[in-house]
Amino acid sequence: MEVGRPLLIRANRLVDGTGDVQERAALLIHAGRIVAVGRQADISIPDEAIILETDGTVLPGLCDVHVHLRAPGIAGDGAAEEMAMARLSFAEIALRAAKLAHDSLRAGFTALRDVGAPGGTIIDLRRAIEAGHVQGPHIRAAGMGLSVTGGHMDAPVWADHVAPKSMTAPCDGPEGFRKGVREQLKRGADLIKLNTWVSRHDSPDIFWRREMTEPEIAAACDEAHAQGVHVAAHVYGPEGVAASVRNGVDSIEHGHWLDEPTVELMVKHGTTYVPTLTVNEVHARTALADPAIPERFKRWHRESSAAKWRSLELVRKAGLRVCTGTDSGFQIENGKWGAHELELLVHGGFTPLEAITCATANSADLLGLEAGRLRPGKLADLLLVSGNPLDDISVLSDRQRLRVFKGGTEIH
Repeated sequence: MEVGRPLLIRANRLVDGTGDVQERAALLIHAGRIVAVGRQADISIPDEAIILETDGTVLPGLCDVHVHLRAPGIAGDGAAEEMAMARLSFAEIALRAAKLAHDSLRAGFTALRDVGAPGGTIIDLRRAIEAGHVQGPHIRAAGMGLSVTGGHMDAPVWADHVAPKSMTAPCDGPEGFRKGVREQLKRGADLIKLNTWVSRHDSPDIFWRREMTEPEIAAACDEAHAQGVHVAAHVYGPEGVAASVRNGVDSIEHGHWLDEPTVELMVKHGTTYVPTLTVNEVHARTALADPAIPERFKRWHRESSAAKWRSLELVRKAGLRVCTGTDSGFQIENGKWGAHELELLVHGGFTPLEAITCATANSADLLGLEAGRLRPGKLADLLLVSGNPLDDISVLSDRQRLRVFKGGTEIH
């Protein structure tokens, strides 16, 4: 479409991202932003406007707030994936990530939050997109996730004589984590990723264990908040979630095995929940079908698969802010699974309209983006969908049904 001219979109229905739906709606865009929204009869048409008619649905661009663009996300051994990544230069990782990010954009995801990658690879990709050097979604990047030495993001997969540089960011003690936060922010991170409580596989009835102490969590959150950025935490189990929330974590990632007191605490603190239903479903299905996987790991997958639905129901009833995140890149393909997360939210009790709100307004707010809502003044990041996702949310998984716009420009 011709650059510089206003664009008027007329659609059978408009889903604004906040829960409102309007039939026979129109949307006027100019200079990358939304100028007017309303009934078709109420929107005046500038003389030079391009008019686009659709008998489908217009809605805000979607967000995936938990991805790892560092890798394509091929199912298999996580340690092998780390070793394969170690054979690439940071430039190669960033260039590959540009392709993976564009795949997500074409799938309707105009914003991503990357929660852990080597060095500053995704920070640099974000800068390249913002500068217009490459085309991609809006990105918020955490840089390297912070773990204790030997923790979840500092796994012992290397031989004694191998010393990888800038692949992980191990920290120890409150001052160690405070320094780790400062180092990631110096590199240009938009947020901080912590690994506070992680999975446990050696017990028949306890499936999580502590990784960080509460003073470590508090120090990292205090430093991040002092610098104006939010903190996301990889965490399992009610004790871990409660400890993370009490000490300042802003978004809980995964967070299965919640209970009512923990959810009440999350409501009190205004914590955001990112349930990452897709990665749990795909990994469990793969593990349970593989005879080579030890029973203790299968037990964890069976229990976590049941726990995630119970946790989601508690959160839904409490009215907590939920955002959509797939964990793509962690052994599931980037650019493929984004819309599936909305399908799983619907399976877990959300209406299609509520699931869309999770992926648009809720997630854009978490990312601090002027998007996620089809309102005047907002960025013109939006989807035209052939069909009605309010009747069938799965239409969002079919790229052939989507036309994607970022900043008012259609993505091809």
